[in-house]
Amino acid sequence: MADLLLTGATGFVGQHLLRELVAAGHAVRGLSRSDAGDAVVRALGGAPVRGSIGEGSPGEHLQLQLAMEGCAAVFHTAADTTQWRPHNPVQTRTNVGGTEALLRAAEAAGVRRFLHTSSVSAYSHLVHGVLREDVPQRGGESWVNYERTKYLGEQAVRSSTLDWVVFQPSHILGPGDTRNWARLILLVDQGRLPGAPPGSGAFADVREIARAQVRAFEAEVSGEAFLLGGAHARFVELIGMIGQRLGRRVPSRPTPAWVLKAVAHASDALSRVTGRMPDLTPEAAVFPCHDLEVDSSKAIARLGYRETPLPELLDATIDGLRSAGLLRG
Repeated sequence: MADLLLTGATGFVGQHLLRELVAAGHAVRGLSRSDAGDAVVRALGGAPVRGSIGEGSPGEHLQLQLAMEGCAAVFHTAADTTQWRPHNPVQTRTNVGGTEALLRAAEAAGVRRFLHTSSVSAYSHLVHGVLREDVPQRGGESWVNYERTKYLGEQAVRSSTLDWVVFQPSHILGPGDTRNWARLILLVDQGRLPGAPPGSGAFADVREIARAQVRAFEAEVSGEAFLLGGAHARFVELIGMIGQRLGRRVPSRPTPAWVLKAVAHASDALSRVTGRMPDLTPEAAVFPCHDLEVDSSKAIARLGYRETPLPELLDATIDGLRSAGLLRG
């Protein structure tokens, strides 16, 4: 059994990872910023510790260092996934500055290992074809701040003095998702979907992502990156499967990319007046208009990773949304 620190413990990936680490017999300290966060961590079997990333103050550094004293490893899942330009400075402080702060605190606390949840976004939508770990990343060139910050955060991990492992999940679905790709399901349910995007995605199971991370830690993997992909499908196909399960009418043909991008830019312009983030921003329109296919063979062979069939994964995600009372039917 090892003492571990987990960031993002109250988030979608973090909650699943916390559950798997506890089930494997590890003592997990979950980083939390509120009483509500503390309650989530405790309910999943972890020990809440207060701390935040992204501010970069000396007090924050000391707080992080104290939180990880005596830990064998840090699992870093916390990230800002917002796709809206006015939020870019906050996102950069979290995804880049926060990762750098954690690395410095870990080194100061004598922590040896750092397991980092990055993203396929570190490669960027600028890359075409099937993603494999040896494909050059282009996130540093991207105009999409999320892609750029995930790339820079990952590079900070790779250049650290710690024994690191990087995980690069694709589009994540699964029970407990309410804010990420599950928003597509909610838009279908509410009849607010502006159209079926013309791209395709690789849909990964959050539960399998968590299990792969635990296996990597227990096998003492170091200096390796793993793409964690999933079932490949066009978005119009995915939306059709969602509509069938919810009993909602959905588009049978994809909307041209230029139409979705025009809607996104118009919504973005309106948001500058209202001050509210729109359902579809120019940044968010990039991903469903892109074709993403991921080769997970390295993770399958080395970590026992499983690509969950899409119907099974969609059912689990929809059941989770229904249990949370977020679907109309």
